[in-house]
Amino acid sequence: MKALKYLRQRLDEKNFQKLAQINNQELHRFIVKYIELCNPDKVFVCTDSEEDEDYIRKKAIEYGEEKPLATSRHTVHFDNYYDQARDKGNTKILVSRDLKLPFIRTLKREKGLKEINKLMKDTMKGKELFICFFTLGPKNSMFTIPAVQLTDSAYVAHSEFILYRKGYEEFKCRGRETGFLKFVHSAGELDERKTSKNLDKRRIYIDLDDEAVYSVNTQYGGNTIGLKKPAFRLTIRKAVQKGWLSEHMFLMGVNGPNGRVSYFTGAYPSMCGKTSTCMLPHERLIGDDLVLIRNIKGETRAVNVEYGVFGIIEGINRKDDPIIWEVLHSSNEVIFSNILVNEGKPYWNNMDGEIPDKGENHSGDWWRGKKDKEGNKIPPSHKNARFAVRLTAFKNLDREALDSEAGVKVSGIIFGGRDKDTWVPVCESFDWTHGVITKGASLESETTAATLGKEGVRQFNPMAILDFMSVSIGRYIENYLEFGKKLRKPPRIFAVNYFLRDKKGRFLNEKLDKAIWLKWMELRVHGDIKAINTPIGYIPKYEDLKRLFKEILNKYYHIEHYVKQFTIRTPELLAKNERIEKIYREIKDTPDELFKVLKKEKQRLLEARGKHGDYISPFKFEKE
Repeated sequence: MKALKYLRQRLDEKNFQKLAQINNQELHRFIVKYIELCNPDKVFVCTDSEEDEDYIRKKAIEYGEEKPLATSRHTVHFDNYYDQARDKGNTKILVSRDLKLPFIRTLKREKGLKEINKLMKDTMKGKELFICFFTLGPKNSMFTIPAVQLTDSAYVAHSEFILYRKGYEEFKCRGRETGFLKFVHSAGELDERKTSKNLDKRRIYIDLDDEAVYSVNTQYGGNTIGLKKPAFRLTIRKAVQKGWLSEHMFLMGVNGPNGRVSYFTGAYPSMCGKTSTCMLPHERLIGDDLVLIRNIKGETRAVNVEYGVFGIIEGINRKDDPIIWEVLHSSNEVIFSNILVNEGKPYWNNMDGEIPDKGENHSGDWWRGKKDKEGNKIPPSHKNARFAVRLTAFKNLDREALDSEAGVKVSGIIFGGRDKDTWVPVCESFDWTHGVITKGASLESETTAATLGKEGVRQFNPMAILDFMSVSIGRYIENYLEFGKKLRKPPRIFAVNYFLRDKKGRFLNEKLDKAIWLKWMELRVHGDIKAINTPIGYIPKYEDLKRLFKEILNKYYHIEHYVKQFTIRTPELLAKNERIEKIYREIKDTPDELFKVLKKEKQRLLEARGKHGDYISPFKFEKE
């Protein structure tokens, strides 16, 4: 009651009544705590109404965080020039004791909370606080996770209204029994361009005990949109504790013969083809980034956590990404971020058509040849420039699957990353355990512009989830293995590689070849075609790919291309096997099963090299 009394004093009657209608004292106490700490001049409570959502849209423009573009319902947002990606260095998991988690940045909980509270003290003075309610996953479902976002950024609130399902009514219905995730964000002091100013004090802290995330002095979506990657750390821990999976995966339906639809999830690090894969023409889009996976009566079922797309815009063009291109040129509501604007029109790197020689971008006024203070040339748009749009804007959306309370049955799981010299374009594991360990837990990928730091460095990134891990990797993999053992028929597991190159550095795959690998996987999960048994798993037969290339892309698939792409590169594969084993030897709680599977794969590779040499044509295995 004390909390409600305080809220009545700080809020106007209309906004107070919105909170009073939710019978949840924990929620009220949480909101009071951060109103007192952050000290906003004004508080707005968002319900599920269109009126409240429109209020947020207008405030984003009024406060200068977004600017309208020439197309109605299109806006642009700019982040600080040095606030363009997830800040891994200042993103930390708060732990209650001295807990060492490999690859995870941790901080003593007491120390972290003290620091973040100090940084947030009075940070909303002179600003408006937006209190927003959402759900992760479909409403009224066993997958549903309620969440509340407190932010002084209308841009962040606007983005979440596009990207997530509204949850105010869910909170009202659940009342005092509602457990929920909590997010508090402040952009901090803003500069003349209305971007976060004090980046040296940028912090993103995840409090596992209280299931809360705090971010301050940043606006970039990956750091501030609470329900996206910040929430992901919380749901990973929740999933491991409960025996289900929370994954960095797309969710899509692949159309098979005679009207059949098979559903796949896929985990790829950012800028590795994840979004472009699940948005391929003539397939069924459900989600491009985050999924929850549960065992329901022995069957693997998955839902999209989100309701929109926060996608990388670099390189999107009419030929390779026709559906996304169409959405970005439609009248649907879109927030562009960190692109180039000229006369109200958005432009981005490697798009179709001419890009103007001047305009406004993330650096301010821009002209071709402009350099930053480090002497680097500034491109028209940032490599990590984004767009936010609802999934309902996509014509290939599987709306029924997106809204299904029970999710969809998963037939296959795909793992992929940037790999220039090791993995073949597509390969199926022998079984669930082999796939989890050699495809998922062994994933490596070259770094990209999606995170701060040097690009092009090969990094260990199991399940494309390392940046977001909040539990020990060993425990996480053990949960994966146990999950599969309890299923009647586990999904088949595949690995893909769109970035294989020849010795001259030329890509061996074209951008749309991924459509063929998907069709091959769809046929494999139903046992419609046979495959070649190799030391690393099953790979396609040339005749099957040749037929699919003709049917799907109307393209002749040369046999020499097949050989180059599907050659088994034993030196590189053995080196990878050794790297992965060495990493896991240093992780104390790694399941013994992992080492046994890696050892067997190494033995198969050595035996194959003894018979056929270092680089083995797929036809050598087909004859065996």
